[in-house]
Amino acid sequence: MGFFKWFKKKKENAPVENTQANEVEVSVTEESNVEETQTVKENQNEDVVEAVVSTDDEVEVVEESVDETETIAEEVSEIEEIEDTVEKEEVAVENTVEEIKEEEQAVVEDVKEVENAVEKVENEVEENHTESTTEGIVEEVTKENDTTVEEVEIKEITTEENNVVEKTEVEEAVQEIPEENVEPVEVEETEEVAVEEQPTEEEKPKGFFAKIKAGLSKTRNNIISSVENVLSAFTKIDEDLYEELEEALIMADIGVETSLYIIEKLREKVKDEKIHDPAEVKGAIIRVITEILEKDDEPFELPHPSVVLVIGVNGVGKTTTIGKLTHNYMENGKTVLLAAADTFRAAAIDQLQVWADRNNAQLIKHQENSDPGAVVYDAVQAAKARNTDVLICDTAGRLHNKKNLMEELRKISKIVNKEYPDAKVETLLVLDATTGQNALQQAKLFKEVADITGLVLTKLDGTAKGGIVLAIKHEMNIPVRYIGVGEQMDDLQEFNSKDFAKALFGEE
Repeated sequence: MGFFKWFKKKKENAPVENTQANEVEVSVTEESNVEETQTVKENQNEDVVEAVVSTDDEVEVVEESVDETETIAEEVSEIEEIEDTVEKEEVAVENTVEEIKEEEQAVVEDVKEVENAVEKVENEVEENHTESTTEGIVEEVTKENDTTVEEVEIKEITTEENNVVEKTEVEEAVQEIPEENVEPVEVEETEEVAVEEQPTEEEKPKGFFAKIKAGLSKTRNNIISSVENVLSAFTKIDEDLYEELEEALIMADIGVETSLYIIEKLREKVKDEKIHDPAEVKGAIIRVITEILEKDDEPFELPHPSVVLVIGVNGVGKTTTIGKLTHNYMENGKTVLLAAADTFRAAAIDQLQVWADRNNAQLIKHQENSDPGAVVYDAVQAAKARNTDVLICDTAGRLHNKKNLMEELRKISKIVNKEYPDAKVETLLVLDATTGQNALQQAKLFKEVADITGLVLTKLDGTAKGGIVLAIKHEMNIPVRYIGVGEQMDDLQEFNSKDFAKALFGEE
């Protein structure tokens, strides 16, 4: 019994252990499942967090993209605004250009109106002058009843300064007014007018000399002041004095060769005249320079018919010189015809046309870039047909090294000599005095290729380098025909060596 009880007890107790063991195993298994579940949850949480973070990043990227899109949209809008502004500015520029063109047109029209007005005034002045002259003639006829109409006409025309009224005009004026209707009182007034006009004719030479003297003021101050400064520093005449004077003359732009010649002649005068005081040397220098200027001095004459060819480099004032020469010749009663043979320089023909209009002279011209020889040929034929006193030909500016232009100059000279053998031909080289020694070099080079018969020195009033006149006269022995001492129409003066020497040294 005892064994069976024990076995029974043992048997009864056995399932309990297994159950506990199973329970323990189940418990462990459940715990492990719980842990796994927690792990899974944690992993899920991490995935969720990562997903959330990733989503946030994507949102930020999207926001950045949106911002960039907005920025691009703003830039596009700015570009469109700029394009609109540019278009508006282009339209404004076009409008401005059109306005400028209209203004230019208006200015051109104004200039034309002014020119027409000036022409009209000049014509009125000439008409008034003609009328007053005619009245004077009629009164003179009344005073001398025994004098015939033709004698009065000849007498009055010869006394007129510029021969303004022609013989035919005077005849018509006299015929229109009967002699018996003129009162004696008017004759007395005529005598008074004649008396008043005489001083004007006497004063004219003084005005002529005064212009030269004023125009040479800078040159005079340059040369004379240099000489006086040297002489005032010496108490005796020695070799040092001569060297200082030589340097002063060279610095005054007289030139080396001419300065050496002046000093050589000065030594001879000091010796021959027994000069010992440096103060007396100035007078000796003036006499030497005057002798240079007066050497082989011949008056410049243009008989009927004459042809004047004007040559020189660009910018020296050829066309302006032609305008002033025309005024000079016409004032002296000559008929003048101009030829625009400078067909290369832009507006050269138009510029010469202006001068022709100012002087009431006729102009022969062709189109720009046409053959200058053809222009000169036509001008020669016109001058012969019209019996013109002086034909003045403007030519293109040229340098000595331009072979084609020099050949053209020879061609023009050949045409003149062949077609107009009876005419005296003068070739005037225009030089700018402000260039100093360069003007002398130009003259030497042009002389090699052209038969230069005279020189025109312009702009002497604006330079202290007027000593170049001495250098050209001494070294080249080409006569100086005209000098420019101002900008006015009558400021181109015929060169007179005595007057020039006096004006150069301030003598009266």
